[in-house]
Amino acid sequence: MKWHNDRMGNEHKKGAGKKWMVVSLAGLLFITPVIGSGIPLNGHSIASVASAATAATVTKLSESPVTSGAIMTKYKFTTTRSGKQATALADVIKVDLQNPNVKIDVMNGQDGQLTTKQSTGGMVKETGAVAGVNGDYFNTAGDGAPIGGQVTSGELVSTPSDLKGMYSFAVTKSGTPVIDQFSFDGTVTAQDGSTFPLAGVNKASYTPESGTSNYSHANAMYIYTSAWKSPVRPKNSSTTPVEVLVQNNVITQISEPGGFDFAVPEDGYILRTHGTAAQFVTNHMAVGQTITTDYKLLSKTSGQSLDPANLQMMIGGHTILVNNGAASAFSRDVSSIGGYRARTALGYSKDQRYAYIVAVEKNDSSSGMSLSELQTFMVKVGVWKGMNLDGGGSTTMVDRPLGETGTKLTFDTEYGTTQRSVVNAVGVYTEAPQGSLLGLKISGSSAILIGQQASFQLKGYDTYYNPIDVSSITPTWKSSNGNIVVSGQTVKGVKPGTSTITAVSGKANASMQVKVIGGDDLSALNVGTATAPLKAGSTVSVPVTAVTKDGQSITVPAGSLKWEFVGFKGSVQDDKLTVASVNVNTKVGYAIARYNGFSTVVVLSAAGEDMWENFENVTYPVDFTTNSGSQVTGSAQVTQGTGDHANSKVLQLQYDMTAGSGKMYAYAQLNGTSGKGINAAATSMSIDAMGDNSLNWMRAELTDAKGQTVYVDLAKAIDWTGWKTINVDLSSLGISFPAQLKRLYVVNVEEGQDERAKTGTVAFDNIKFTMPSLSSDAGLPTGKVIMAVGQKSYMSNGQKKSMDAAPVMKNGTTYIPVKYVLDTFGGQATWDSANQRISVLRGGKLMDLTVGKKEYILNGKRKSAEVAPFITQGRTLVPLRLVSEQLGLQVNWEQNTKTITIQS
Repeated sequence: MKWHNDRMGNEHKKGAGKKWMVVSLAGLLFITPVIGSGIPLNGHSIASVASAATAATVTKLSESPVTSGAIMTKYKFTTTRSGKQATALADVIKVDLQNPNVKIDVMNGQDGQLTTKQSTGGMVKETGAVAGVNGDYFNTAGDGAPIGGQVTSGELVSTPSDLKGMYSFAVTKSGTPVIDQFSFDGTVTAQDGSTFPLAGVNKASYTPESGTSNYSHANAMYIYTSAWKSPVRPKNSSTTPVEVLVQNNVITQISEPGGFDFAVPEDGYILRTHGTAAQFVTNHMAVGQTITTDYKLLSKTSGQSLDPANLQMMIGGHTILVNNGAASAFSRDVSSIGGYRARTALGYSKDQRYAYIVAVEKNDSSSGMSLSELQTFMVKVGVWKGMNLDGGGSTTMVDRPLGETGTKLTFDTEYGTTQRSVVNAVGVYTEAPQGSLLGLKISGSSAILIGQQASFQLKGYDTYYNPIDVSSITPTWKSSNGNIVVSGQTVKGVKPGTSTITAVSGKANASMQVKVIGGDDLSALNVGTATAPLKAGSTVSVPVTAVTKDGQSITVPAGSLKWEFVGFKGSVQDDKLTVASVNVNTKVGYAIARYNGFSTVVVLSAAGEDMWENFENVTYPVDFTTNSGSQVTGSAQVTQGTGDHANSKVLQLQYDMTAGSGKMYAYAQLNGTSGKGINAAATSMSIDAMGDNSLNWMRAELTDAKGQTVYVDLAKAIDWTGWKTINVDLSSLGISFPAQLKRLYVVNVEEGQDERAKTGTVAFDNIKFTMPSLSSDAGLPTGKVIMAVGQKSYMSNGQKKSMDAAPVMKNGTTYIPVKYVLDTFGGQATWDSANQRISVLRGGKLMDLTVGKKEYILNGKRKSAEVAPFITQGRTLVPLRLVSEQLGLQVNWEQNTKTITIQS
């Protein structure tokens, strides 16, 4: 199940003249739980609180005002999981509910309406919020309406569903926060005085958790306002309605069975009735008669009534997390939202003055949190009472940095910079007037590369921490040291390190620290084309992107790179690699790009890219298989393509996992259990894939020459529709070739399963492998080398040879001079004395090792080892097993004789 929250924001949106017809409030609203479209909420037991995170610590990393009365704080949460330390990042917006200059409210989909969806960032931009976080749960296959109750700008948009243990967060018009479970009770009164109970307002169909019916809209009467955009009220309700159009409290139309085929007009509402409710309409209502409505919310814990007209905002959520400043027992089953995920939550302080908007990150920099860890975190940052919002892959927070006029994504989501579309969100709004200039700040990137030019601007903020125009100020820019040089407003990175950039105007000044990133700060250096044809005159695009250790991706300026060419003469201009000429007898060439010593490589070969399968003339069987027996069904077949591939045949995989549970797989299996052969070593794979936006996991399965199963991620989340080309780096997967491609498949993992579709169709076409080793490995010698620790003589293919440094044993690791291995098995090594670095090239791999460092670089990726090269008697020795196995060689050790055998 996936639920999500939806809010209106028209009151905040300039020029928004749309108003909804709001029914007069003053009665009881009673909720009927259950979703006919299949949200599995029935029968959940109330789970006890999970064990609290042990020995957890919370560290404040940064703090900055968003606007007057709202402060953004980033925290690091550190705990122990299964004996190992784990860390997560969390972002908290603390809002002063008594500050008249700020308020929180609920935003809805597009144009402030239900049955539409939009990203949190989109809703924030549309409504003019200064910050926001995704909100309530919703059925992803349903109408696009929240599960819980919702009040936006004092107007009741949606009523709570009849579900157990579901909490809501509200703020009264006097600024008092409320977290409670609510039911709804309401009454419609006909002109003749007869009454009928109202089941809710603007509700999608669901399965109630009380009463006897499995259908929320059976024998029930609902109100739909113009907040409900869709002309279907609602879809998949399992009921045929009779609808009543009411305008100015007068019945203007009564439909035939089946309802109206138009959306609710802005000046009225529609009563949607079925069964006994429809019979009530027949017996007691007629066109021209007046009707009245009366409803209210009821606290499930105290029984007290709450008039929605007294609320400024309300949003629904899931389980309670914190009560009386301590972790609370969960109010409903949380098995479907378990694991270590990105999460969102709302809470308030003991004195009820502050609201806490909480978002936990799950990305390359953060491990996410379990629900029990989230409870611990919330208590530690001051939450007295708090509840869970809809987290997981929908978790999104945006905020407006101090001095800026626009908002930005606060952190990468589980899908990178992609924001999921949701039905509502919590927004933070400034109500402050224009203030006077309070301070200045510098706006620009806090990290730049060597050789990169970056522009910085001076921004200002007023006494309410809102942006203010400072364009009339012309500052002078300075740098604190030689790491960065300044020319006007442009700075340029010169060498690694941190500088302070200062803007000075008269007596006013502002400063920020800017880091110039060096090679030691990188985790990877990715080149746009990892392989290319080794042919004079050929040109390929080679843009290079640096990935920092903290997860930032930065395009590397051409002037920041130094290129080396091995086996050919060439040049790189405007990110284009051109081969001028190829050296005699060269089968494999290498274009090596270095950024501050950190390397990546383009491997060039005569073989180039091989069209491995285009499905035009398939002679082997293709079958559908699964791990779940009859619970997962589907088909796999070669068929005519669609869209961009309408003129070619494709491999289509259809799947239906609705009857299954747990981790579910749908496989397109090639050639029975044998697979199709990949005959030579491939460094990369290209495949055209048609997505279904299911958010499932797309993978390929190989079996290599050693019988090992290798799983290749094509997409962690299928978040696109239609065709696109996927490129996958295979060089770091340790595949022994020849290999067999066995299956292409879709996975729906158990964690966060409610967020993903269980049915869909994907397709595959034009599978290509880049195989530089079709030429390089064919030209590389094979054989056997035998060495012994302490001996300068060794055997190479049966011949005795000598070397100038003997293998040594140090702390249980054998070290050798790598040159003599390469003499036998092919490849080359170069030594950079200035940087104490040895670079090894063989086949499709470039390996950089540095004396005294356990980390090494393999084809542009930083890797960790347990040992490091060292120098003895003027010779550099490298760890035997590490280097040999990374180059595709097999190593055996004989303990008794201290003998090393290396084979290819």
